[in-house]
Amino acid sequence: MFDVVSVGHFTIDSIFLPDRHMPFVVLGGSAAYVSFAARRLDATVSVISKVGDDFPKAYMWWLGQEGIDLSGVVKVENAQTTGFELKYTNNLSNRNLRLKSRAPSITVDDLPKSLKAKAIHFAPIAGEITYEVAEKLRSCTEWLSLDPQGLVRKFDAKGNVTSGSLADKRILQLVDIYKSSSNEIKAAIGLSRLDSAIKAIHDHGVKTVIVTLGMKGAVLSVEETIYNIPAYKPEKFVDPTGAGDVFIGGFLAEYIRGESLLWCACVGSAAASLVVEVAGPTFFGDKAEIYRRASVLYEKEIKE
Repeated sequence: MFDVVSVGHFTIDSIFLPDRHMPFVVLGGSAAYVSFAARRLDATVSVISKVGDDFPKAYMWWLGQEGIDLSGVVKVENAQTTGFELKYTNNLSNRNLRLKSRAPSITVDDLPKSLKAKAIHFAPIAGEITYEVAEKLRSCTEWLSLDPQGLVRKFDAKGNVTSGSLADKRILQLVDIYKSSSNEIKAAIGLSRLDSAIKAIHDHGVKTVIVTLGMKGAVLSVEETIYNIPAYKPEKFVDPTGAGDVFIGGFLAEYIRGESLLWCACVGSAAASLVVEVAGPTFFGDKAEIYRRASVLYEKEIKE
């Protein structure tokens, strides 16, 4: 029985930041960021993913050194690992995303037969998880969490990414916790107002909805009661990649321990403030610093 299982493709990402001529080539994918964050808070973590034979052994070693179980990672011969190119604008507020390669989809047969977890977070990034896989995951956990980013992404012939609606909305009826960015939740549900989009997700039976707002923090909606979660100002702002994934990783690590939802969200926000201080998933601070930042946010939210 793991605390948190993260499901979705690992990636090899090329991140172009405005102050550099060459990209950072790093391990990516929601599954990586979620897992690192939850492990930093001492959760037991496993990943279910599919990669090509080009996936670096150094990445597997690194993940293993962090204490992440990789028995559910399938390496496919003669296949490529999913890879994205991310190009950020000068103020890091927007990015252009391009899919360069895609690993085979994750199937029901890829799921470990003995899979059990307190929380499972599935975060497809390029349509690699189907309703049938999500339905199986539902039966293996107490709490099922979804980030639908890879289910609302549309790819043109060159791999350029835009957002569209969530094609199979049945998947929402399976989940307890929904997390996405403001743009993605509005695209997923086909509504232009954030409050209307949040309500629509709740109407599908989802109890907890989290919408990340970048440097503006996040919105936590619990059965339609709204909490505004502040962002913790990082010491420096280098790379926003994966911040939302780190948020949900921190959130779930506390959630499975029975902590209040407001505290869980403050921990998520605190963890996200650390990962943006460097490029890629290379820095998450230590647990004490995450909790210190979370306490500052929690006190601020309670007083307001």
